[in-house]
Amino acid sequence: MAARTSAGPDPDRPDPDGVLAGAPAARRLYREVVADPQAPRLVDVVAPAGHGKTVLLETLAAAYRGAGFEVLRTLPNGDGPVGLDAVLVVDDVHLLSAADLHRLCALAVEPARRLVVAHRPWPSGPELAALAAAFAVVSPPVVLGPLDRTGVAARAARFLRERPAAPLVDRVLEQTGGLPVLVDRLLAALLDQVGPADRARLEQADGLPDEPPAALLQQLGYAAYGLERRVRELLVVLALGAPRDTEVLGPLLGLADAAGGGIDEVEELVEEARAGGYLTAEGNLPPIVATAILRRIPAARRLELRRTLAEIQLDRGASVLAVARDMLGTEASGSRAAEVFVAGAEEAVRSGSPIAGRLYEAAVRAGAPALPLAGRRAEAAMLAGDLDLALAQADQVLSAVDQVDTEDAIRAGTVAAAVLAHRGLLGRSAELYRWMGAAEPSGQPALLALPALIGTGALDEARALLDRPPVPAGLGDLTCAPGPPPVPGRLGRPPTLLASAEELMGKGVYDSVAGSPTAALSQLARAASLLESSNRAALLPDTPAALAALVAVHCGELDVAQSVLERAVQVRLGGTAAAARHRLLLGWIALFRGSTTTARALLMAASPAEARLEPRDELVAAALEVALARRTGDLASLMPAWGRAREAIVRHPVDLFVLQPLGELAIAATRLRETSWVRPHLDEAAALLARLGDPALWAAPLHWSEMHAAILAEDREAAQRHAAALEAAGGVSRYAAAMATAAPHWVRLMDSDVDPEAVEAAARGLHAVGLSWEGGKLAGQAAIRTRDRKAMTALLGCARALQSSGPAVALVPQTGAPADAADRQASTRSAVRRPASEPEPAEDGSESQLSEREREVAALVLEGLTYKQIGEQLFISAKTVEHHVARMRQRLGSNSRGELFAHLRQIVGHPES
Repeated sequence: MAARTSAGPDPDRPDPDGVLAGAPAARRLYREVVADPQAPRLVDVVAPAGHGKTVLLETLAAAYRGAGFEVLRTLPNGDGPVGLDAVLVVDDVHLLSAADLHRLCALAVEPARRLVVAHRPWPSGPELAALAAAFAVVSPPVVLGPLDRTGVAARAARFLRERPAAPLVDRVLEQTGGLPVLVDRLLAALLDQVGPADRARLEQADGLPDEPPAALLQQLGYAAYGLERRVRELLVVLALGAPRDTEVLGPLLGLADAAGGGIDEVEELVEEARAGGYLTAEGNLPPIVATAILRRIPAARRLELRRTLAEIQLDRGASVLAVARDMLGTEASGSRAAEVFVAGAEEAVRSGSPIAGRLYEAAVRAGAPALPLAGRRAEAAMLAGDLDLALAQADQVLSAVDQVDTEDAIRAGTVAAAVLAHRGLLGRSAELYRWMGAAEPSGQPALLALPALIGTGALDEARALLDRPPVPAGLGDLTCAPGPPPVPGRLGRPPTLLASAEELMGKGVYDSVAGSPTAALSQLARAASLLESSNRAALLPDTPAALAALVAVHCGELDVAQSVLERAVQVRLGGTAAAARHRLLLGWIALFRGSTTTARALLMAASPAEARLEPRDELVAAALEVALARRTGDLASLMPAWGRAREAIVRHPVDLFVLQPLGELAIAATRLRETSWVRPHLDEAAALLARLGDPALWAAPLHWSEMHAAILAEDREAAQRHAAALEAAGGVSRYAAAMATAAPHWVRLMDSDVDPEAVEAAARGLHAVGLSWEGGKLAGQAAIRTRDRKAMTALLGCARALQSSGPAVALVPQTGAPADAADRQASTRSAVRRPASEPEPAEDGSESQLSEREREVAALVLEGLTYKQIGEQLFISAKTVEHHVARMRQRLGSNSRGELFAHLRQIVGHPES
């Protein structure tokens, strides 16, 4: 039959029905055939089942028929010849007999032949290999692989008749591994499940069904269970989480003792399953197939296989975390099951996974002794942020130290000491470290003890620990006694990242008191960097990031403090237990910069209404709330904030690291005439600083706060005493120098003695070290008290200029996926947010209707501040604020308060809550 060239498919419209959508190799081949159907062509299509071989061959056959060719879909019976003007299109040639494959080979070597075949990559005997080689001489095989994201989107567009939403494409690709037949079946099943009326649900991530359609899972389960028994068993164990490792799959499938061919037989089964379209090219089981198979496995059979898999992994020293996680809730018991749970929990602890605690609990239920595991359960609970459980488990060990190994006792003591530090009991924490130091000579507890010892004033003891020579790694418990070499006992501590970070942290805290503040900050910042990839930092009494931030703030290096803390939040340094502390310290930095809105947002993120903070964090949060109320002049908020602060003071004894919040509470107590609540703590703080040699770095901010409290109480003698102490400490840092310069001016303001130029310089010095609000307050108070009109104007301008927020605290996302929905919600609540440094400009040009001063007033009005509070912040009278609001209402044409607020939001944006 002569070929026709004047009719047939349009070469400009390849695959007009879209049946080859998402398969570039198939579309390319189809386009070539349509463009030149008369050309001789040998095409070998290779792909596993379900990858579109049959669809491609049918499409090519239709294209050849449309071009006028005779198309043969099977080999003619007998040995008769096949005409050169016919096109032979044969599917599934891997199922043909050896004789038929020889015939195809003979046809392939004939000139001007048009021959298209398709087959799976397995089984591949010598005859099929010879056929493939014959085709490869003319052209390389057309290999159809899985669909990528673009391919899945193309298939979805064909089903939907429109561009699919990204969540739908991602879900389908994730569930199917890109296997084309699964992609098509899942898309069809999803469309059938949601129905035409609810098709819009497929456009949203939360509108997609949580699980694949039940009918499709049932169909896939039937198909899988119709396979040959050994292939089916392979899919079952892979669905249960078995690794694709012949050393595991052989014994798990009962093939380990096969006569010399156990490994080869496993590989054959894997290849058969892959060729059947049940595994991806990498040998992985698509999630939708795994789900379908697991639904058909009886619970008893699942447990039996999981136990066998876990024991195989345990015996070969491989990872058991995944299978141990799968065994949770199965009520598996016995010594071997307990071993699996313990091994999985230890893996989880090393990786920082919060599931470790559940695995240890399952091990105890399975029959493992509770006391030997209590120390490890305490560590797991601490890493997960469950301090109550951590302390309870640690106390069990510490109450029976003669019944546990020294290592378990040290672990429990380390956890208990860290929890006590979180709860503000730094003195009790130091006692535990002393006890552990006597029990463990390797030096680890001694290093951890340094922040606790220095924080409670035990400087001499801390110095003695630092001067003690370390125990070299690998030389622990070795002696030089004559006779045979001793058997090594407990080894010294290796120089791990954690050990190095603990050493740097201890030395950094020590140098902040008895050395160079710059060296202290450097060591603490380096310690934080070392631990950024280790959640084990949660077992420290405090994170090096928090300590570095405190030292940086006391040095006036707010940018350094902010950077360290933002990084700590991003990498979740210290785990869940440290998250609130890092955010609260970021709130303090925002407060110092004068950004009260940001500070309040950080406070709310760190301590939501339903959360209960640990005493140390609660004291910082309460002091921050009091500071915010005081700086905004909000007396109505100050009273309930002070009630919270009084309870926090009672629960937290004084230590070195809470002196700044204590100073803030001292000022508020003086203003509220309740100094009796803080006086004992201030006396303890003075005694603590005296034991440490009155380190200027830590003492200066407390003297600054006490000076302001004395000024409020009109106690000139006390104010002068603290101002003198500040002047004596002025050389330790820029921060102390700025306070030392400003302090005498504050004292002289009590007598309305103002040196305008010197006051302005002192105010700008405070602003330069991050004390924006303090600098503006000094200039504003001096302006109020001076009698020189020109000086008053200059000082008011200075005060207004210094009321800026400084560099912003950026949005800091956390890395790593939370363990469950509760973690996701917690992460969402605790995201670090701050308002933009400048409001979004209005698009309608209404911004130009307001002056810069009116924009400042508008922003504060939207925050809900009263006219008096706004006046105190901007150093203008409440009457002037009222005048500005009236002018804005008139200029914007607002007929009501609601309309005014709506117009102002369009101009200055929405304030952060």
